[in-house]
Amino acid sequence: MTRFLWAALIAGVLFGVGLAMSGMTDPQRVLGFLDIFGDFDPALLLVLGGAIAVTAIAFRFVLRRPAPVFSDTFQISQLRGVDRQLLGGAALFGIGWGIAGYCPGPALAGLGVLSREALWFVPAMVAGALIHHAVARV
Repeated sequence: MTRFLWAALIAGVLFGVGLAMSGMTDPQRVLGFLDIFGDFDPALLLVLGGAIAVTAIAFRFVLRRPAPVFSDTFQISQLRGVDRQLLGGAALFGIGWGIAGYCPGPALAGLGVLSREALWFVPAMVAGALIHHAVARV
């Protein structure tokens, strides 16, 4: 378990550094990307495109392995359809992203630089996750 936690920590730090280097911890950059009819900023499109390219290439090699390096099995979703829960969650995510300019990764990275917005957003995000957990159990 310790190797898994170290791998998760290293991957999280790498992800956060990448977000910070690309400027994606600044909610104004994200909101600029979403403002397609105003002051559009295509930087996020380049970051997303780079992530898709790396993933498309790396997954071919990773999935040839019998198992991940730090786990017994790959955790790949078996869901193949679109349902109300997926659409509702995606809509809520998009609304929150559009209002705040943050999604979970950049928000957590923003905590690392003590972003004022992240200091408000992350507790609200955690509260939302806890409410969902409580409601989903019922």
